[in-house]
Order: sequence, then structure tokens, then C-alpha cells
Amino acid sequence: MNLEAIANEILERVGVKKGQIVLDFGCSSGTYTIPAAKIVGKEGKVYALDKDKKAINEVIKKAESEGLKNIERMDTSGELKIYLDDMSIDMILLYDVFHDYYFPSAEDRRKLLDEIHRVLKQDGSLSVWPKHMESRAKDEIEQANFYLENKYSVTLIHDNKDIEEGEILNFALLTNSAHNQNF
Repeated sequence: MNLEAIANEILERVGVKKGQIVLDFGCSSGTYTIPAAKIVGKEGKVYALDKDKKAINEVIKKAESEGLKNIERMDTSGELKIYLDDMSIDMILLYDVFHDYYFPSAEDRRKLLDEIHRVLKQDGSLSVWPKHMESRAKDEIEQANFYLENKYSVTLIHDNKDIEEGEILNFALLTNSAHNQNF
């Protein structure tokens, strides 16, 4: 199975659908960005956010070579602000990004989660591959007003080349009605 097929399988399983608006936070060279753009189609959009300009250039080059016009680059210097409107995103991919290397303090990770909470639609999903932080990620995310909706054991792509087994955690926004359903 090729890398794009693996990425497609993961994205479809976690709920990426035609017409959605997706934010690939920490997209790197587009391992999941390009397949997400193909799934959401012309009716949808994928924001490719990363602080590595060279990596985003690679994503845009790949998109152009494949005729994809629904990817928008978002350059960042690593600040904890997502320059998107409130409640504008259906799905946020946070794959191998939510950990101590990129966000050394719990306070920084909380600021990131607050921004994600702000831009995610009420019925949206936060899909996290908590590589390097498996034991703490779920608790930190739940403390930021999300709840675990689904957990998937899948084959994942690391550094755009390595295949490994891991877990994807899908979270939804915690609202009073969702919170009450869990009890």
C-alpha cells in the first residue's frame, strides 16, 4: 500500500468528508494535506499551516502538480494564534504536533487548544495523533473543554516516509448537552 492510500484510509476513518473545511496544523510537507484536499473536493478547503516555509512550498508544489486548487497555505512563525474566523473549521488534524518538542509547556499547549476550540465549529472534530505524548495528551485535551469521541488504532505515516502503528484520538467540543450525554 502506498503512502497516499494509507493517509486516505486514515482520513476517511476519522471522518474527513467531501465539502468540509479542514485545518492541517503542522502539515509539514503535506502527508495528510494532499489526501485531505482530494477527499474534501472542490466544495471543501484545506488550510496547510506550518512554520517551515520550505515544507509548505513543497505542499503547494505538489498541489499544483496534481491540479488541486483547494489548499490554502498558512505560514506561521510558531505563534499560538490561528488566523481563521471563529467556528470556521469542520476538522482539525493535529498529527505528531501536540507534544513537548513543539509546545514545551502545558500552558502553551493549553493556548493552542483554546485557539483550536475557538476556530472549530460546534459539530467539528479535533483529530490528534499524540505521538511522543501518548500518556498525557488525552487528559490535557479533555481539560481544555473537549471530550474523546472515538479512538482508532491505525497504521500511520511519520516524517513522510516511515510507517508505524499508533492511535488517533478524535475529540469533539464539550457542550452542556454533550457533557450530559456522557453521564
